[in-house]
Amino acid sequence: MALLKLNYFSSQLGMCMSSLVVLPQRAKEYAREGERFKTLWLLHGRSDDETIWERRTSIERYVSHLGLAVVMPCAHLSAYADMAHGGRYYTYIAKELPAIMRNLLPLSDAREDNYIAGLSMGGAGAMKIGLANCESYCAIGCLSAGGINLGRKDTPEAQARAYMLYGDRELGGTEEDVFENARAALADHKPLPRIYHSCGAQDFILPSALSTRDFFMGLMDNPFDYVYEQDEGTHCWEYWDVHIQRFLKFIGLEKQDGFLD
Repeated sequence: MALLKLNYFSSQLGMCMSSLVVLPQRAKEYAREGERFKTLWLLHGRSDDETIWERRTSIERYVSHLGLAVVMPCAHLSAYADMAHGGRYYTYIAKELPAIMRNLLPLSDAREDNYIAGLSMGGAGAMKIGLANCESYCAIGCLSAGGINLGRKDTPEAQARAYMLYGDRELGGTEEDVFENARAALADHKPLPRIYHSCGAQDFILPSALSTRDFFMGLMDNPFDYVYEQDEGTHCWEYWDVHIQRFLKFIGLEKQDGFLD
């Protein structure tokens, strides 16, 4: 595997950005001309950056024989939103970043080759981006989050953060309207991503996760092939390290010969 730190300019944000990328590396005798790799877009949580999945889990080892690239972008404290008072991070992550990465690296643009997942803020971001762009991802992984993270709004800090993110913007009918986007995808007969969702039983964000579980489990015939797992655990890396492996099993990639560790 190759581990790359990429720095580049984002037109959407008007600034230089960075991503960490794990890229499959084939032994010479297994090289395939023109090969483009399946890709997991892996999102960080509120207090982290693009390095955190590599630092706190063994994600590189977990994907080493799957032929899977992992792109880990930085999104600051954006909640993966087009902020009312800040950058257009949703558009950057959902639209611009894939184009940048596919221009620089041999990554597949086929829907069946792309997955998006994350933890906490990144779990909600993965759910939001995946359901607003069903044509781009075949699976979503949401760890320690809900489709909408229902947090406190009764402190000055929380109110200021909500204003920074959304201002007075009406969110209904936008990419932020996660459950309505799921309903719209069904009504419009779009290709539906499969969803893996997990939260710890002692996690403070459990109410948001359960609200999301109830929504998807309430849909007739489970059209998103939605799976919810609730195990003992808190909002911590011990939980996420285990459950990102569960997500990789959920998407069902087979180990392949010819890749370097």
